[in-house]
Amino acid sequence: MHATVHESPLPSRREKFPLSLLCLTLGAFAIGMTEFIIMGLLPNVAHDLSVTIPQAGQLITSYAIGVAVGAPLLTIFTHRVPQKKLLLLLMAIFIAGNALSMIAPTYALLIGARILTAFAHGTFLGVGTLIAARLVRPERRAGAVSMVLAGLTVANIVGVPFGTFIGQQLGWRASFGAITILGLLSLIGIIRFIPTIRQDEPSSLAQEFRSLFQPQVLLILFTGALGCASLFSVFTYITPMLEQISGFAEHSVTWILVLFGFGVTIGNMLGGRLADWKLMPFLMVNFAVLAVILALLTITIQNPVLAVVTVFVWGVAAFGIMPGIQLRIMNLAHEAPLLAATSSHSALNLGNASGAYMGGLAITYSGLHSVPWLAAVLAALGLAFAVLSFGVEKKSTRRRKRAQPVAPAAAGLSAPAGDS
Repeated sequence: MHATVHESPLPSRREKFPLSLLCLTLGAFAIGMTEFIIMGLLPNVAHDLSVTIPQAGQLITSYAIGVAVGAPLLTIFTHRVPQKKLLLLLMAIFIAGNALSMIAPTYALLIGARILTAFAHGTFLGVGTLIAARLVRPERRAGAVSMVLAGLTVANIVGVPFGTFIGQQLGWRASFGAITILGLLSLIGIIRFIPTIRQDEPSSLAQEFRSLFQPQVLLILFTGALGCASLFSVFTYITPMLEQISGFAEHSVTWILVLFGFGVTIGNMLGGRLADWKLMPFLMVNFAVLAVILALLTITIQNPVLAVVTVFVWGVAAFGIMPGIQLRIMNLAHEAPLLAATSSHSALNLGNASGAYMGGLAITYSGLHSVPWLAAVLAALGLAFAVLSFGVEKKSTRRRKRAQPVAPAAAGLSAPAGDS
């Protein structure tokens, strides 16, 4: 819990991550499926439960609210539970929520089941990334975090299309049945393969809140939210952009989004490796590259070939940020990281929602062409706050060094590097 990332060379490719990480990745994969699967099944759900499409769309909104509220709330009530037991409890909640979704006879009960499922979302990912970071050597922590988060991105490429196909062929309830089975497999894997990691005395709620409300933690949470707002301001409206500006047919857009999903997965894994190398410098460069790519999208979106290439590269850059943001939060709140690590998913989901809202406003007042410009500005703001965070930390480090003269006996010793 108290470890920080040390600057180190890139780890050897031949060194494998432990099998236990795959159990966490499978859990994240199931969570990714249950979050996004409903998008492809809205007409089926609406028809079966005799509600309108907009009403069915509230199943997505309710889940997002459940994540935003549930992650910190559940963490507060369970912060003294040992991490492996907490992970098992969260997966049990997830399984119960999806099983209830599968059999829910009414729209209201389905909404309730979705909110119950969402409560496990942020806390599972927060605890899962903390455990993942402790299963590997210190210089591989960001890579371990990115492997867990990769479950979410792979779910978009493989899980959601497969789950949608099942729902269209066997009914939408079958999709939730498949997710319930995945949850059970993850639960068995966690029981069997995740070790019981020895922990110090659990931190108090006061410590957890102090860690969360550190100015640097709040700053990086806001930076991550800006990154997500940049992503969803475009991603929410990417289909009409590709159809109306680039000229793609509807069936072609599906394959472009699959390609985007591959870019997202590559960016997530690559971002984890580079964040292990030089965390804050990489984050700043990544935000700068993202802003440039989005600015270029305003031009390339008008050419079908260039649009596809840019969308893929955008996926790589957009998700390269995520492991570094999570690790930065864990480093800054290292004395009591649980609430901060789980609250990051609340902040990111609020970023998702605000990005989609701002993208809609941009379309209303300036048209579809303006959306990438908005996203580029949001990414540039993310860069500015990342630079501010890095600068404040460097200034604080220099001030501490000046205040603490080096003792003669320790003059030859070097201090470990932080996020530089």
